Amino acid sequence: MDLSREPARLVELLPDNWAHHGALYRGLADALARLIDEDDLVPDARLPSERGLAAALSVSRSTVVAAYDELRAAGVLVSRRGSGTRVVRQAGGGRSRPDHRLLRGAADSVFARLSQGPGSVISLAYAADAGAPELVDALQEVMAQDLPHLLEGAGYHPRGLPGLRERIAAHLTGLGLPTAPEAVVVTTGAHQAIALAARMYLRAGSTVVVESPSWPGCFDLFSGLGARVVGVPLDEEGMRPDLLAATLDECRPDLLFVMPCYHNPTGRLMSAARRRRIVELAGRHGVVVIEDLAYSGRLGPAAELPPPMSAFAAPDDEVLTIGSLSKSVWGGLRVGWVRADVPVAARLARHKALADLGTPALDQAIAARLLPRLAELEHTRAQSAARRLRHLTGLLAGSVPDWRWDPPDGGSALWIELPGVDARVFAQVALRHGVEVVPGRATDPSGRHDTYIRLPFTYPVDVLTEAVGRLARAWADLRRHGPTPGGSELLV
Repeated sequence: MDLSREPARLVELLPDNWAHHGALYRGLADALARLIDEDDLVPDARLPSERGLAAALSVSRSTVVAAYDELRAAGVLVSRRGSGTRVVRQAGGGRSRPDHRLLRGAADSVFARLSQGPGSVISLAYAADAGAPELVDALQEVMAQDLPHLLEGAGYHPRGLPGLRERIAAHLTGLGLPTAPEAVVVTTGAHQAIALAARMYLRAGSTVVVESPSWPGCFDLFSGLGARVVGVPLDEEGMRPDLLAATLDECRPDLLFVMPCYHNPTGRLMSAARRRRIVELAGRHGVVVIEDLAYSGRLGPAAELPPPMSAFAAPDDEVLTIGSLSKSVWGGLRVGWVRADVPVAARLARHKALADLGTPALDQAIAARLLPRLAELEHTRAQSAARRLRHLTGLLAGSVPDWRWDPPDGGSALWIELPGVDARVFAQVALRHGVEVVPGRATDPSGRHDTYIRLPFTYPVDVLTEAVGRLARAWADLRRHGPTPGGSELLV
């Protein structure tokens, strides 16, 4: 394991509170010792240089030197001229488990604190709103009217409850994509829908084309199956067709993954003409398309949305449409779906049965109650999001006027450019001020968006206000002590 040239990978593993207590060097030494004890850093792992880790953390080089010295004195690290600094044993002296390896993907740093539970840090790593009040009535109706019928069966529905699939089909038909219930498979959220489709189409050595930037989780899903991920840059309408055509010619990919409505993280809405063009290009090259429509909420004037990309597919094209209720209703209602040609849907249902035998029936029954009201729920959620967005942009304009962003068409986050600063470095300074942000590298491993952060506006106004205050202090701290655009050493 060689992290000597990848200090950012090591930084992503550090706990968010490593610098909150006492001297910085002591906190860093304790955090590294914990990583070694827990086998995130295994014996013989090569660590970054003092200068490289200091730059990634936005601390002085002397801080890292002192931390390494502590661990060298404890016999945990060893440094030799020409070979750098390496781990030699567990910090606590426990038994090493050499089969453990550092296998962190693009989304791990984004979702790690979600699994750890709430803490003192304001985590802006995910864009999730509170549950819609209509959930209460839907649950009561299910308990009073639907539960006796549900209990009559075994409770396993790999394809999904028939009534829910009928309502999903009606919803998609209303969007301009005629759909039969047999073409729908219910999943445990959009995340599982993407994972099932990827497992069906990808194998080691496959190539997937995605938008650049893209949703961090897709990199882990696709790379975990041994696939290579290639990004295609965007313009104001989404993925650029000229660059996509060149990429398809060069890479011969197996899969194309896009988010036409609304793109995460930029919030852009892909036009109908662009959707048609991308489907035509994919069909010409025999590439399967997955469109993720899980993001909702138009933030500007009300207007009719373009039909899903599947509506532009020729008979021989293969386009899968994915949706969910997580953004429009509640992240805790883990109900999503895939719409595909009927034979493809049957194959997906077999993969779904192997995965978990079916999404929980009670969740599906609640979803079936809410589907007919989805347009109303999305409109209400979008109005609330627009108010929070106005509040957030007002705060940012007054507190960090040199930050830049384009107003999103919809979705739930701002895509912000930090002039002249690596966002991974700023993210470390922000953590020390008590707020977590997603740096652009998590959304684009190519490095083209290293100066960007994603900032959701799904949080209550008081949380957004406090978060911006902390971010502004972190920005002032970085500007006062941090790097110049030329990349001088960071001093704190």
